[in-house]
Amino acid sequence: MAKILTIADSVTWEVVQELLEKEGHQLKVASDGKDGFDMAREFSPDAIVCDGTLPQIHWLEVCRLVKADSLRDSFASRELSTGYFLLLITPEQFAEVQELDARVDDFVLKPIVKQEFLGRLRAGLRERELRLELARTQQELQLSRDRSLESEKMSNLGELVSGIAHEINNPITFIYSNLTHVQSYATDLIELLRLYQKQLVNPDAEIMQKQQDMDVEFLLDDLLKIVSSMRTGSDRIRQIILSVQDFSRSDRSGWQLFDISDGLENTLLLLQHRLPAREGRRDIKVMKEYGNLPQVECYAGQLNQAFLNVIDRAIDALEKSSQELEESESVKFKPVILISTHVIDGQRIAIEIADNDLATSEDIAAQFSDQFLRETAAESSSLFGLAISYRIIVEQHKGELKCFSEPGKGTKFRIEIPLRHS
Repeated sequence: MAKILTIADSVTWEVVQELLEKEGHQLKVASDGKDGFDMAREFSPDAIVCDGTLPQIHWLEVCRLVKADSLRDSFASRELSTGYFLLLITPEQFAEVQELDARVDDFVLKPIVKQEFLGRLRAGLRERELRLELARTQQELQLSRDRSLESEKMSNLGELVSGIAHEINNPITFIYSNLTHVQSYATDLIELLRLYQKQLVNPDAEIMQKQQDMDVEFLLDDLLKIVSSMRTGSDRIRQIILSVQDFSRSDRSGWQLFDISDGLENTLLLLQHRLPAREGRRDIKVMKEYGNLPQVECYAGQLNQAFLNVIDRAIDALEKSSQELEESESVKFKPVILISTHVIDGQRIAIEIADNDLATSEDIAAQFSDQFLRETAAESSSLFGLAISYRIIVEQHKGELKCFSEPGKGTKFRIEIPLRHS
């Protein structure tokens, strides 16, 4: 059953209606060109039957509007532009229609002959169906190629990052482990020097001058603080390296048990540099409500990438909100990201990542789907990241990725993942 819009007067409409209702099609009618075009955009018909014999119907303009490339900004308009346009004309109009580049798909002469009309319409609908199927196949092939390239790129990048982290980890581990001995040695030497000071009551002038030049008391007090700071810094570097290694871990070993909380923490650590205050924006506060989750059988590296893309999009949205607010309002606005996890049942867990983006739109939530992401990912880097996350969660892990948004209150992404891939 097809959706068919007829732009015609009541007489022609009754004839068309009688022929098409028996075919089981869904029908709508418009009496002039403007109403017809408006209804076409709302109805997105598979075919438009337009009466070109009536002066009140400017069929040429309607056809150009329907087929115009300028309307292909949205998914609905792209669907409309592929509709089958069938024109009803008189024999006298035949030469005129042939000469004009009106993008008419086909035409039928009036008075309407039943078999000719139905035959042309059936052939046109079938041709449209085949064109759409071919376009979908080409899109799937392109998507498959893109995924293969993306997978290879991510694999190579993961190995590169992991290799660099490993190379950095070796010297920093050497430094960190030896700082323990340095601190112990420094403590012993300081104690020994204190004993010398205690025993040597009247040092000579050269020693006194050296103590004064060195400011010995400050040096002894500051030395252990420096060693302690070096231990803290090297420990921080070790944590970052371990997080990078865990984040970019190779998935070539297949499915593995993974702690989702650890994955989220590692992801936040890598995004930590984006959270502090910047010009026109306060610090982004991350609130965490982690439930007691069992380990999940998954591709850990890919899942970490999905988390990073969703959280990164939330940071982008909060920065955009701050930029769009007036200066007085921007100072008051407190950007927040809330990450919560819980067990749904014995087979699935949920991860929710929400932000309080004031400039959020319902567009993403209303149309959020694999098809929407495929159509629009190239238009936005954040949507491209969401498209990758969607494929990782939905296609790779057989889970769900849902989006909920409300203007002025923010956006929430809900991820559901099975505990076991089988």
